Amino acid sequence: MKLVTAVVRPERVQQVKEALFQAGISGITLSRVSGHGGEQEIVEHYRGTRVMVEFRDKVEFRMAVSEPFVQLAVDAIVRGARTGEVGDGKIFVQPLERVVRIRTAEEGHAALTPVNETRLNPEGGQ
Repeated sequence: MKLVTAVVRPERVQQVKEALFQAGISGITLSRVSGHGGEQEIVEHYRGTRVMVEFRDKVEFRMAVSEPFVQLAVDAIVRGARTGEVGDGKIFVQPLERVVRIRTAEEGHAALTPVNETRLNPEGGQ
C-alpha cells in the first residue's frame, strides 16, 4: 500500500482527475495549497505598491492505492498535469503502514478497494 501525493497546477485539476478516473482510481482527496518550486518570482503591483509573489497556488491530490495501482496513478497524474513548463508539479510516493475503512472497519488492501469494484474486475474480485 502506498500514499501517492501530487502537487499540480490548479488549471490542470480537471485533466488529472479525468486521467485518474480512467485509470480506475476514484478515491482521491484534493486540497488547495501554495508553494514555491523552480518558478521565477513574480512582481505584481497592488494599489500602487510592488508586491513580490513568492508562493504559487497549487492543488494537492492524495490517494491511498494498492501496489498494482501505484504506477497507474503516477502515469495518470503525469499525463493529466504535464504542460512541459517549469511549475508542473511533483509526485511523492510513500509507504503506508496501515489503512482502516471507518464504515466497515476493513483493514489493509480491503480498505483500499473501491466500493464499485467493476472497473478492476467485472466478476467482483481483484
